[in-house]
Amino acid sequence: MEPVKIIGAGLAGCEAAWQLAQRGIPVELHEMKPEKMTPAHHSPEFAELVCSNSLRSDQLENAVGLLKEELRRCGSLIMSCADAHRVEAGGALAVDRRAFSQAVTQAIRSHPAVTVVEGEVERIPEEGQVIVAAGPLASDALTEEISRLFPDSRYLNFFDAAAPLVTFESVNMERAWFASRYDRGTPDYINCPMEEEEYQAFWEALTTAQEAEVHGFEDSGVFEGCMPVEVMARRGRDTLCYGPLKPVGLKDPRTGREPFAVVQLRRDNAQGSIYNIVGFQTHLKWPEQKRVFSMIPGLERAEFVRYGVMHRNTYLDSPRLLDRYYRVRGQERIMFAGQITGVEGYVESTASGALAAMELARRLEGKEPINFPRETAMGAMALYISDQSVVNFQPMNVNFGLIPPLGYRVKGKRNKNAELSKRALEALGELEL
Repeated sequence: MEPVKIIGAGLAGCEAAWQLAQRGIPVELHEMKPEKMTPAHHSPEFAELVCSNSLRSDQLENAVGLLKEELRRCGSLIMSCADAHRVEAGGALAVDRRAFSQAVTQAIRSHPAVTVVEGEVERIPEEGQVIVAAGPLASDALTEEISRLFPDSRYLNFFDAAAPLVTFESVNMERAWFASRYDRGTPDYINCPMEEEEYQAFWEALTTAQEAEVHGFEDSGVFEGCMPVEVMARRGRDTLCYGPLKPVGLKDPRTGREPFAVVQLRRDNAQGSIYNIVGFQTHLKWPEQKRVFSMIPGLERAEFVRYGVMHRNTYLDSPRLLDRYYRVRGQERIMFAGQITGVEGYVESTASGALAAMELARRLEGKEPINFPRETAMGAMALYISDQSVVNFQPMNVNFGLIPPLGYRVKGKRNKNAELSKRALEALGELEL
């Protein structure tokens, strides 16, 4: 059997390679790192987490928690490695990003059905089965090739941003304290409190700080889920207090009350030596990041091991181009997976790679497609990105709004979401995976 060629060893590409290889289908996985790096990548390892180290909620009352559980039941490599290298983050699944990437890389490179080919891919192969999982930061040459593949299609793009990382030893724990919101779970977050006058000074500095030049950047072109903190701050003085700096459920042990605002830091590695500033994706100039973020109580002498960065993400007008199996309409031997399809988030990218590969495996085996139903998170996402009735297609995280309602009333949002997850997992259990 001719190997399936997968372009890109990110989350989607690695998951797709694993799903195919585990079914005995040979894979050629092409990755341009370390020969060529993008502005957002720093490591030669596969499945690099370029933004946050959190895969978000692990609760079944949350849609991304449901999606994770579906992936686990599909034998996901990404979820297996994430679970093995988790760091404490309350009800979220956060990972030691380096250990996680190394585990994925080792699993892929050691699989007998996978051949890793290093070097940039500039052209989509003219024959055979191909999964393009190059991510939203595909090289210029490959991006041009994709444009040639869809000469009559619109290209859409938005901007994405990553948060800074600081060392734990540089955090002033005389001002900050460990706690999780509402004291749920273990006290995993470092909390830096701000009184109103401190917040006012910080907000004024943040909204007037110098930004790094990003070609073509406009506030309106930023995906809401990865909005730079300075862009959010410009929407109004108190906007941050209802977003990443909300103090609800966090009482300062020094005062016994909720501060006016709270900046949270989440562990970024298993040792707890590095923390990321939650919600502080940014494209401020690096000296400005040092100046402004050091105004946060507890971070007066913070040592930044990585500053925030801003980069352009590109995605397809998928409803016009792809079907529910992530195949190119009319050229079904070519598939896409990952954020370039318009799914937004680590887990969503992984799920797209898993579904694309599982469906391709069925096709190569001469079997009928699985057709993940809309009641499942994986099915709902695939049907969203391929829904031709969608006019203004935008990237989207998985959410319960994509899944059909229960058809009966359940009191309480969490209870209703739990019922939706229960129904989804029952539906998944009826499929031949």
